[in-house]
Amino acid sequence: MKLQFNCWLVGLFILLALGTCAFLTNGAVNFEAVGEIDGGDTAWILTASCLVLLMTPGLSFFYGGMVNYRNIVSTMLQSYIAMGLITIIWIVCGFSLAFGDTINGFVGNPMTYFMFKGVGVSPHKEIATSIPFVLFAIFQLKFAIITPALITGSFAERVRFSSYLLFMVLFSIFIYAPLAHMTWHPNGILFQHDILDFAGGTVVHMSAGIAALIGAMVLGPRASHKPNSHLNPGNTAYVLLGTGMLWFGWFGFNGGSALGANGIAAHACLTSHIASASAMIAWIFFDCATGRKPSALGACVGAVVGLVAITPGAGFVSYGAAMLIGAISSIISNFAVSIKSKSKLDDTLDVFPCHGLGGIVGMIFTSLFAANEGQGTLVSGDISIFIKHMIALVSVSAFIAIMSYILYKITDLIIPLRVTSEQESLGLDMSQHGEHADDIEYRINSGAFTISSFHDEKGE
Repeated sequence: MKLQFNCWLVGLFILLALGTCAFLTNGAVNFEAVGEIDGGDTAWILTASCLVLLMTPGLSFFYGGMVNYRNIVSTMLQSYIAMGLITIIWIVCGFSLAFGDTINGFVGNPMTYFMFKGVGVSPHKEIATSIPFVLFAIFQLKFAIITPALITGSFAERVRFSSYLLFMVLFSIFIYAPLAHMTWHPNGILFQHDILDFAGGTVVHMSAGIAALIGAMVLGPRASHKPNSHLNPGNTAYVLLGTGMLWFGWFGFNGGSALGANGIAAHACLTSHIASASAMIAWIFFDCATGRKPSALGACVGAVVGLVAITPGAGFVSYGAAMLIGAISSIISNFAVSIKSKSKLDDTLDVFPCHGLGGIVGMIFTSLFAANEGQGTLVSGDISIFIKHMIALVSVSAFIAIMSYILYKITDLIIPLRVTSEQESLGLDMSQHGEHADDIEYRINSGAFTISSFHDEKGE
């Protein structure tokens, strides 16, 4: 075996260097907690962390089932690889950038928890005060993992794997971490201005959705893309499985964001479930009302849109508001998908219409329906929260769009973003990874051999 000097070897050396630095920085582990830890809260957030991590494999099945058979493995791996790469970034500086000492309310000091130094079993004085601080860091890591994975649906079937890895690192450091700090850190600028985001409508879904839109524009359409065409999933069973895993994991995503085993967590779980159920039914009804058939794909996409839209308000809005948010967001996203399908824009798996718009709609309705002295702000007549949210919506959207465009261009200068036309035609599974999802299916579809019928004329 002979090592070749290339970007992969450089990456290996960097990983080993970071591991050595982390080992030397942290020293011995101290398991003695200073401060009181609530056992119930700790048990629930441990469970919620596992549930949120399950969402990333769920997303891989959800996306993987929608693409062409030549790109199933590559699409699914783009989600799985985030669990590895983003974990390293989070340990090195990501968590510190998100929750370290504030720098003017925009980003955390990267040295506050550099290499996780100071992230121990004792509770933090201001953040998640009833659980070990390291558990809070673990829980937040799962959000950081799934966010860049969400983006991949927009440029599926044409992105170079190595360039995707580089972009994912840049996105996490320069977009995700600052947004998390601004929104969730007690001294973050959005937090200080009463911008409500219970579990990541802004931080996760808006950032991923808008970055996905910019990515689709920068990479351009697939060679096979045609306006007025509709997505034909390669494996609907994968989509159904992925939806179930996402729905299940979202109880940890939203319920765990209460950061305790309490009534708010239970409330967030129920509003999430209601919104998803309402959105699923609304998507099916809207499809049928516009002349389409009730499809499994539509039901799955609708359910996920409802979960996206309720995320920012899960712990703030009533059950009735959750039902409205789910239904309205589903109709808006469905309509947006229809418009997008008629255009030249090739957002392969409709990331912006579903996640981007879902997060935006959720942010708006959270500002209208959030509890305010027992009533929603829309009912009580307090429009100050709504105005603040609209200002934040424009500002955050501009920040994400501009930064995403810059990061895509930087990535493309270092490693070309798009595969060659020959690699795209062959499929990313083989051209990028040298493997494919199903040997029999691959050989049948690629023309290696054909099977005319599994039955005789009598059907026996």
